[in-house]
Amino acid sequence: MIKEIKLKKGRDESVRRFHPWIFSGAVACADDSIKEGDVVRVVSSEGNFLAYGHYQEGSISVRILSFDESVLPEGDFWVNRIKSARRMRESLALTGTTCYRLVHGEGDGLPGLVIDIYGEVAVLQAHSAGMFLTRKEIASALEKVYGDALKAVYDKSEGTAPHKAGLDLNDGYLLGTYSDESVVLENGHKFTVNWKEGQKTGFFLDQRDNRFLVGEYAKGRNVLNLFCYTGGFSIYALSCGAERVVSVDSSRSAIEMLERNIDINFSVSNVNHTSVCDDAIDYLHGVENGTFDMMIVDPPAFAKHRGALNNALRAYRRLNEAAISKIAPGGYLFTYSCSQVVDRNMFYLTVFSAAAATGRNVRILRRLTQPADHPVNIYHPEGEYLKGLLLYVE
Repeated sequence: MIKEIKLKKGRDESVRRFHPWIFSGAVACADDSIKEGDVVRVVSSEGNFLAYGHYQEGSISVRILSFDESVLPEGDFWVNRIKSARRMRESLALTGTTCYRLVHGEGDGLPGLVIDIYGEVAVLQAHSAGMFLTRKEIASALEKVYGDALKAVYDKSEGTAPHKAGLDLNDGYLLGTYSDESVVLENGHKFTVNWKEGQKTGFFLDQRDNRFLVGEYAKGRNVLNLFCYTGGFSIYALSCGAERVVSVDSSRSAIEMLERNIDINFSVSNVNHTSVCDDAIDYLHGVENGTFDMMIVDPPAFAKHRGALNNALRAYRRLNEAAISKIAPGGYLFTYSCSQVVDRNMFYLTVFSAAAATGRNVRILRRLTQPADHPVNIYHPEGEYLKGLLLYVE
């Protein structure tokens, strides 16, 4: 029998507006036997059905899976949600691309779950106990939806599922076996992805459209790619005629993968590329003014929780101030934040402050975000986590 959670009087408005989170402050009472990860039935103070969801400890008490009392999160539920997610991705017609995000949490009605497709392999990350405990059912649903097109499902939840929930967190294959890395295509470019050792699920799929845009502006430019990881922006810039590209990352393994990606995409003698294993911010401070007329600044999340917000904003300001002050006149700066707790306005104001501190004339050419395979639930604007600006600096 599904356990029940009752909300306080007047605290059900957000649920009725289909927001997929119920915060702990809205809960009036809950069954004492409820454990983290359990499916719960959420009711109003009058006892009327509101939603089904996964219970969890912390500020968010329930991540909602269904607002329909007849649609329980069991059995065909998982198959139907994954079918819906795949159908939407197929509508995008991602030409020359064999890697994409299949499930983007709340954006696909599956809060706490991320699934990325790399050719014949699906990589799953559970960000909640409920999704982790359901991972085998999800893998089975993937098999039913994809059939022979899917050879393996890899669970990479060890670093994302809540450790305090007492879960048995060990990454590994839920279905089939496969080499832990593969070469995939993105807009015709080749990338080596290692889902076992790489960051996130192995590749930053959320920058696909922005990498394409970098290529459109790169011809004849001297490009500095900071926090380059395995070189996504660098590959696009070089393929579109950049005069020179310098890629900087503090991870030796990322730099080694970048070098492999250079090798499989180009005749090395025909590209002017330099890899640097160094702290990106330290490297930037050592760059002579005007050396580069195009920069990509794509740091990791500086704030993963609200307690780190102020420090993160200071870090973004210092980083962008240094980039704006160093870039050559007439240069393009692509700058990003993937910190979810830093909203768009915060990021824009921080970059504005950085620009003002340099005294240079800076114009916004484009506001940037995540691609369509990372959809945002219209009732959950928090899902738009990637923010970016394309700036022209005089």
